[in-house]
Amino acid sequence: QVQLAESGGGLVQAGESLRLSCAASERPYGRYAMAYFRQAPGKEREFVAAIRFIGDVRRYADSVKGRFTISGDSARNTVHLQMDNLTPEDTAVYYCATDRGTHILSSLMTRSTYTYWGQGTQVTVSS
Repeated sequence: QVQLAESGGGLVQAGESLRLSCAASERPYGRYAMAYFRQAPGKEREFVAAIRFIGDVRRYADSVKGRFTISGDSARNTVHLQMDNLTPEDTAVYYCATDRGTHILSSLMTRSTYTYWGQGTQVTVSS
């Protein structure tokens, strides 16, 4: 059972930055991907960004393109989400996730692709 440990959330003002990190307890499987989703109060959990280390494939939600950057270290089974120019609309609980290495590229942005989830970290952006 892969466990994910998240860190880096907090309270910032609009326009500021935060960096989230997520470490897997063990190497997931083969061509695995890691991703961040977020869930704001009263809303569905939504995709934010994903990375597949083999081939360095990255995907972003339209709402964060140009502001957020996902990166990682496959040797350490870690992923980071650099979030710049934050707005109050980015306020949410952010969840790290990883899959079983059986995804197809077109499914990287889909919640059901991911099997293992972190506990979530709160990001609050004040105006």
